[in-house]
Amino acid sequence: MSWPPRVAPRLLSGLLGVVAGTLWPTPAEAHLVTTGLGPIYDGISHLLLSPEDLVPVLAIASLAGLNGAPAGRRVLFTLTVAWLAGGLAGYFTGGFVRPAGLPAVSFLVIGGLTAADRRLSSAVLGVLALAVGLVHGWINGAAIADAGREALSLVGIVTTVFLLLALGSGFVVSRRAAWARLVARIAGSWVAAIGLLMLGWSMRGVS
Repeated sequence: MSWPPRVAPRLLSGLLGVVAGTLWPTPAEAHLVTTGLGPIYDGISHLLLSPEDLVPVLAIASLAGLNGAPAGRRVLFTLTVAWLAGGLAGYFTGGFVRPAGLPAVSFLVIGGLTAADRRLSSAVLGVLALAVGLVHGWINGAAIADAGREALSLVGIVTTVFLLLALGSGFVVSRRAAWARLVARIAGSWVAAIGLLMLGWSMRGVS
């Protein structure tokens, strides 16, 4: 029974480190791809070629799948709608300045929960999907506006998010073997590790 009190200070220190990293502001950046096929295809290409957006989508799809079909459906619609709403808000507001460690938080939280394989309620996963969708959508929308692109690019991004979530969570739900669940957890641990590296990199200029 003495184990939790010993680890609590470590968890608190880690949380404070994450918060400190996210409070370090930098301008929003996005590598907007031009395919020559129109804004919708540009949006599709952007998501598929942007690890900062793609990896959290795949990770939360895996996390939702580990928690069952109802959780997968909740995350599917919540994240997609939130991404679109955040994207539109960012597009029409523009000039968004994001904290440098913000993408790293998505990696750490989602990857860590997937690796821990903790059973989460659909409501908790819905809140997590809402937060991820609003933040990443806002960044995408603001970057599209700053680059002078059309808002239709958001349609391509959100459509791709929906398809990846549906396929990813459905794949994990359908795999009932213990080894498949272990593979998903290992992938989550790698996502969390990448997030930790990203956080350290974002704080390299903090004195």
